[in-house]
Amino acid sequence: MEGPSSIVIADTSVLINFLAIGRMDLIKRHSCRFLITDHVRQEITEHYQEQFSCLTDALEQGILEEISVTDPEEIETFVKLTGLESFGNGECACIAVALHRSYTLAIDDKKAIKQAHLSCPTICIATTEDLMVSMIKAELITVNEADAIKDEWASSYKFKLKIQSFGDI
Repeated sequence: MEGPSSIVIADTSVLINFLAIGRMDLIKRHSCRFLITDHVRQEITEHYQEQFSCLTDALEQGILEEISVTDPEEIETFVKLTGLESFGNGECACIAVALHRSYTLAIDDKKAIKQAHLSCPTICIATTEDLMVSMIKAELITVNEADAIKDEWASSYKFKLKIQSFGDI
């Protein structure tokens, strides 16, 4: 994965993909350090109860670290973003942190990605697909294993990638 930071702030949209299939081991072995905000934890608590215990385990094992939006500039950005479109608090918090700390933003929502680029054209963004490609390149997973995960996401979790195979990338 290319970008300015080896620290990734993960939004619910990306994180839930790995939690749902029980593959936080891939995040654990990734070369980047993965953070979530307390807003993301809250979204998972409220909307994805079936993945909450996996999230708790990942936090306890140090696979993920939880942070809060406390810096005044981050809070100002967070408040501005919550007034736009229909972004969730998790998305707004992650964008604010990524912008002000120069972290890589892991997010899949296309409107949120567009807003993040409008706020900072040079922001580094990684989607679930980008993370999977980086995992293949780092030999954490094979193309066949990644394709099986892609198919599981599509059939069981309504998360579809536009690619036929990771081998095509």
